[in-house]
Amino acid sequence: MILRRDIFQAIADPTRRAILALLASQTITAGAIADNFDGARSTISKHIQILTECGLVESNQQGREIYYQIKMDKMTEIDVWLDQIRVIWEARFDNLENYIAKIQKDRNYGKDRKPRDADNQNL
Repeated sequence: MILRRDIFQAIADPTRRAILALLASQTITAGAIADNFDGARSTISKHIQILTECGLVESNQQGREIYYQIKMDKMTEIDVWLDQIRVIWEARFDNLENYIAKIQKDRNYGKDRKPRDADNQNL
């Protein structure tokens, strides 16, 4: 049985997100990826394996070298989910903004008015 990892598990790790950022701009070998990190090559190799298992990265062999590249169609799945969350949070922030505006309006309402006693003293 092949274990299929979840893309959200894959992007939960900061090292894997950094690998994805590298691969977003270029197709490179595992060694070139590992050169960008302080960790052991075997650790970076495991991260690449996880990204490959969840379908975010694919490998292409060219001669003796294996090159890795990002699969943008899988990144679209993340973007779709983020859009759903973004809609929810934008609505919440809009509600918060409206609430703050209402509070500020209520506070400023009393500042512009004269006290009633001041009007009666002039009579």
